[in-house]
Amino acid sequence: MALHHHHEVHFSHRMGWLRAAVLGANDGIISVASLIVGVAASGTSGNVLLITGVAGLVAGAVSMAAGEYVSVQSQADIEKADLLKEAQELACNPELELSELQHIYIGRGLQPELALEVARQLSQHDALHAHARDEIGISEINSARPVQAALASAASFTVGAIFPILAMLVSPTEVGRQAVFIVTCIALLLLGGLASYAGGASLIRGALRVLCWGVLAMLCTHLIGGWFGTVL
Repeated sequence: MALHHHHEVHFSHRMGWLRAAVLGANDGIISVASLIVGVAASGTSGNVLLITGVAGLVAGAVSMAAGEYVSVQSQADIEKADLLKEAQELACNPELELSELQHIYIGRGLQPELALEVARQLSQHDALHAHARDEIGISEINSARPVQAALASAASFTVGAIFPILAMLVSPTEVGRQAVFIVTCIALLLLGGLASYAGGASLIRGALRVLCWGVLAMLCTHLIGGWFGTVL
């Protein structure tokens, strides 16, 4: 009987770029929309609101890229140091490292003899890769990619920030704030649903989760902007 290859769809390989993209787009939509809503609540003119939104887009995109790069690069540095240390241990104490792998596999349910055989075969194939994956927890799926994360964050922030800015541009000045609020809510619902779909989670739960935080942020900046507008 012929055996057919069974292909299963998994989502963990999307974890790195999806996290950065969702974080960037979410931050772009919420921060720029909240900035526009808050400044609008103080009674500022439409031109100033547009400049505020564009400035928020540029500053936010650069900030997201820089922050994501530094954060992920730090993770990459840690991974590199761990791999270097593990390579040194393999060179100095190969039998001890083999025993470590064996005990890891025993802890996962293998019999001692089978665990030792698995450890030996994996070590013969690529000992450092085996220890990186099973002892340290580094794999191709979750390994740090600083440049990829930075570009994804900056690009997604820009895409997200465009929504409230476009709403401000195409709507009359007197209803600009309301238009920004409505467009932002729609964008957040779409973003939350899309992110949940890409990650294999509930569409409704993901959409509502993002929407609630976005509405809360806009409400806070609206109250603060209105208060400052009254005081000043």
